[in-house]
Amino acid sequence: MLTKRFGQTELQMPVLTCGGMRFQHRWQDIPPETVPKEAQANLEATLERAFAAGINHFETARGYGSSEMQLGWALPRFPREKLILQTKVPPTQKPDEFLRRFDQSLTYLGVDFVDLLSIHGLNDQEQIRWTLQKGGALEKALSLKEQGRVGHVGFSTHAPPGESLPLIELGVFEYVNLHWYYIYPSNRVLVEAAQKRDMGVLVISPNDKGGKLYQPNPKLEALTAPLSPMEFNDLYCLSHPGVHTLSIGAAKPQDFEVHLQAVEKLEQAQVWLEPVLQRLQEAELEALGEKWQGEWWQGIAPYYDQPGQINVQEILRFWFYDQALGLRDFAKARYNMLGKSGHWFPGQKSGELDRQEIKKALAGHPLTEEIIEALVQAHQAFDDSEISKVSGPKNSN
Repeated sequence: MLTKRFGQTELQMPVLTCGGMRFQHRWQDIPPETVPKEAQANLEATLERAFAAGINHFETARGYGSSEMQLGWALPRFPREKLILQTKVPPTQKPDEFLRRFDQSLTYLGVDFVDLLSIHGLNDQEQIRWTLQKGGALEKALSLKEQGRVGHVGFSTHAPPGESLPLIELGVFEYVNLHWYYIYPSNRVLVEAAQKRDMGVLVISPNDKGGKLYQPNPKLEALTAPLSPMEFNDLYCLSHPGVHTLSIGAAKPQDFEVHLQAVEKLEQAQVWLEPVLQRLQEAELEALGEKWQGEWWQGIAPYYDQPGQINVQEILRFWFYDQALGLRDFAKARYNMLGKSGHWFPGQKSGELDRQEIKKALAGHPLTEEIIEALVQAHQAFDDSEISKVSGPKNSN
């Protein structure tokens, strides 16, 4: 397993992380006796496969249901001094509740120290305020570090640069968990900002939020061949010097195999990536034309400044990659989360589009008319009221 220095933490981080949001039995806290033996055996086998492959970073969170508890049962099977253990705790309006939740995490994990503590889900101004307020989650987390209960303090975010970039630029966090993949180019600025500040960077959910790459369509498979779409995305992300590890949300031991194949190719990443990137860019040009090339997302206001709080940026991203790469299943799944996922995925669909108001909000953008038509097309193509989030509760990755 290749490792990278995890920024200023100085930890030698494996380039793949064992993410703990898919192998747990339930998405809710449950009584220990309700976890089936076979479910726990699967979790332990998944951890053992990871560790045998050199993946010694185990990541979980308060909010991943039984994940922390089940992981805690399995940890005695591994030498603690060789593990990098991370949990994530969301900020709370009452700071003492943040500490209570952290204590609960350690109790479930059966440890008195975690190497990495993330303040989880800094996705909107309320969560950020609860974190940065006097006596808030950040002060509490830094106090836990001083007490020797936490090695390093970072944060996780699903927010676009408008909210998350200022947090990186504060200079108080040692690392960040964020979304950035080939199909999320607008977040590249976050990776580069973190790199400038020598922060560790963990990429969240590269396989699911990176385009449901574990269920690829034939067009995407042809474009990334001879790499699988997951291998391509792994190499694309890890070839950026500012990215240190990808969180692999493994549900079973076999889920690591394709990613281990990608790691074997990492030292020659550019050789593998160059022809694939050329084909992807040609597909985008053929499907959408010259006008949609470049940073078309620039100048588009966030959802809270749009009429009806329509999440224009994200809807356009789904539409773009559906048109270019055939990511219809991904686009539909994400689109139908709008309006029901709170701050984890905020904003509304484009079904109640007021053309004149949106036109005003897009004033000055060179693709104003094209964007409006794309928003209409997206709703027609993606909307399905019967689709709901099935992978977890509102506070999942």
